[in-house]
Amino acid sequence: MTGSAMFPLGMVLFPAQMLPLRIFEPRYREMVSDCLRDDQSFGVVLIERGSEVGGGDVRNGLGTLARIIHAQPYPDGRWSIVAIGTERIRVTAWLTDDPYPCAKIESLPDTAATKPIDTLVTHATELLRSVLAMRAELGEAVAPATFEVSPSPLAASYQLAASCPFGPFDHLNLLAAPGPTERLEQMVALLEDDRSFCQTRLAMEADEDPSD
Repeated sequence: MTGSAMFPLGMVLFPAQMLPLRIFEPRYREMVSDCLRDDQSFGVVLIERGSEVGGGDVRNGLGTLARIIHAQPYPDGRWSIVAIGTERIRVTAWLTDDPYPCAKIESLPDTAATKPIDTLVTHATELLRSVLAMRAELGEAVAPATFEVSPSPLAASYQLAASCPFGPFDHLNLLAAPGPTERLEQMVALLEDDRSFCQTRLAMEADEDPSD
């Protein structure tokens, strides 16, 4: 295989985030087999337009390398796998899609924190917990609001970003942030807007409640 195996998806994967997948398309069955045989990772990038199945998609060039940590084969050739994001990558050139997408990639390390950010991590964590709790109250399926935050600012920035109930393009912007300081600052701004929106929705639902 020339270059790195790539798996375009309709989601953004962050470093240290778990990625469970059911693999049924023949080309990705082959990709999983090759990665397991050669002990290789695969890249995950966001599909900007198009479908995960069948090709013909438009792919973003920023993504995350993923390593398979569990794989369950089935008699019909399908796989259930769990992968974990390991590092940010940038696609420098797309290669062939035969038998599955491949690309030349380069590592994209984060810049160092530009200032002490313990307070920023705490603020982002509190905002996220508040937003998750309110979205749960609104009946949405979200991650639990109780979680332990990594003591590493970089790991925390990715952990919190992965748990934010945002759409893929907001997640992509968080992944693209130069480093943890910028990522957390972007996250705080998005979470403050989301909290205000959730508060408005909850107030409207309370006004409409006939039991009041």
